[in-house]
Amino acid sequence: MNAHALAPISRFPVPELVDLPEDIRNIIVAVQDKAGFVPNVFLTLAHRPAEFRAFFAYHDALMLKDTGTLTKADREMIVTATSARNQCLYCVIAHGALLRVYSKNPLLADQVAVNHLKADITPRQTAMLDFAIKVCLDSQAITDADHDALRAHGFDDEDIWDIAAITAFFGLSNRMANAISMRPNDEFFLMGRVPRK
Repeated sequence: MNAHALAPISRFPVPELVDLPEDIRNIIVAVQDKAGFVPNVFLTLAHRPAEFRAFFAYHDALMLKDTGTLTKADREMIVTATSARNQCLYCVIAHGALLRVYSKNPLLADQVAVNHLKADITPRQTAMLDFAIKVCLDSQAITDADHDALRAHGFDDEDIWDIAAITAFFGLSNRMANAISMRPNDEFFLMGRVPRK
């Protein structure tokens, strides 16, 4: 067994599935059935059930919505790029995996995490990430010109809100993941990199 397999997934207690409230247990079991494993974010945040519910309600409102022009890959691209700027290992690895899966591009997540300006993305996606990174690192400097630059690429006000909200929400997530030393699941590292058997 590898030494890293013994490393804790959080600095805080991780509850046993059987000890969780039924609604949270049902969410975790459903995720496990779909993914084939339980992403550590579900287990670590279950330490605080009320916050778990609030976190995933807002997560789902932002990431699972079917309105606006942002694709699932666009949303994961925002998370990957801004989480890299916040040096959040968990989110870069986990959401980078989802970006690879949704984009069907095994190279894209690494490119976006390191330097989106060198990534194989469209000018529209570059503008989206320019804005997201500014929200991430320098939000007080956002002006009408930043919104205008997005509108020039076909984003509307609701899309702009989504980009900002995803960035802001994952800023919270990045900081919590870093503070509790949330480990990414080993399964994430290869997802979307190699063809499924």
